Amino acid sequence: MNVLVTGSNGFVGKNLCQWISQRRSDVTILTYDIGSSDNLASLCHKADFVFHLAGVNRPQNDDDYEIGNRTLTEEVLEYCQQGKKPPILLTSSAQAVLDNPYGKSKLAAENAVFTYASQTGSLVYVYRLPGVFGKWCRPNYNSVVATFCNNIANNLPIEIRDPDFELSLVYIDDVCRCFVEKLDTPPVQEKSFCSIQPIYNITLGQLGKILNAFNQSRTSLQILDMSDPLIKNLHTTYLSYLQNFSYPLKTHADERGCFAEFLKSNNGGQVSVNVTKPGYTKGNHWHHTKVEKFLTVSGQGIIRFRKIDEANIIEYSVSGDKLEVVDIPPGYTHSISNIGETDLVTIMWVNEIYDPSNPDTFVENIFPKEG
Repeated sequence: MNVLVTGSNGFVGKNLCQWISQRRSDVTILTYDIGSSDNLASLCHKADFVFHLAGVNRPQNDDDYEIGNRTLTEEVLEYCQQGKKPPILLTSSAQAVLDNPYGKSKLAAENAVFTYASQTGSLVYVYRLPGVFGKWCRPNYNSVVATFCNNIANNLPIEIRDPDFELSLVYIDDVCRCFVEKLDTPPVQEKSFCSIQPIYNITLGQLGKILNAFNQSRTSLQILDMSDPLIKNLHTTYLSYLQNFSYPLKTHADERGCFAEFLKSNNGGQVSVNVTKPGYTKGNHWHHTKVEKFLTVSGQGIIRFRKIDEANIIEYSVSGDKLEVVDIPPGYTHSISNIGETDLVTIMWVNEIYDPSNPDTFVENIFPKEG
């Protein structure tokens, strides 16, 4: 199956080509973009399906709207009609309803595609896309999400003139998933517009607040609620604009080793890294409500428990050679001791973010006579 993607070097086209190549071994991708050395007519004649994504949205001259949107679309359709009369998927714009040069040119392209369907009986899919966001979108061009992500990720200022202005957005992976599914759509022709789901609505003010929170998380260690698909997809998009990928953690160290908080979440608790030097013990405390999970990833150690009103001591040997999680229940004083010759490294999860005003941590030695 030969699939032609026009605008293949653009934001949507680049992502779509990757999606097709990774999921459809039966597809040969034909690409066309500005400066392409391939003959557009020849590519259209070979195509069994056409994703017509190429277009113009910020030309230097208003006449280029007609050339890049209406005229190019009519050329593609003419060449396709001379060939296999393949299904056509057109990416239009929500601005096609507006009375401006861009909107008029996109509306003309839509009408041309619907005419092609009437003349050939071929399937056509026309998408009036809202703002599409995701990796590889060009900043400082026609996407406020890309511009905000790029600037905030690289500590550059953003401008919000109207914080209450609402955006309608779709995520690039949802767009590509929907488009790829159309390669196998049953042959039922409907001359209507298609849509991508889900559509996210967010104000400029909310967008700026969320993206700034991502930027601040390198120092606060606080992550937002990733169960919200918009926040998760914005976070993924934001990270794609980073130029500096690493950042240090604040480390608390003494002769026993060191400790560093790694991640914090209001709905997911806190993750930390603990290093215990050979021969040392850490802990010897208990909690009323706070619970933890310990995972030793390097070294040799013993985790001990004692219910605070009992004498019996429970021991668990832990090792980086065997990844095993140890639950730390409430009401048990506990400690971790390094019995090896190298550092004992333990990943620790706790069900709540540490609150110094209410630490819920009470000192009590595992061995009562030594306390």
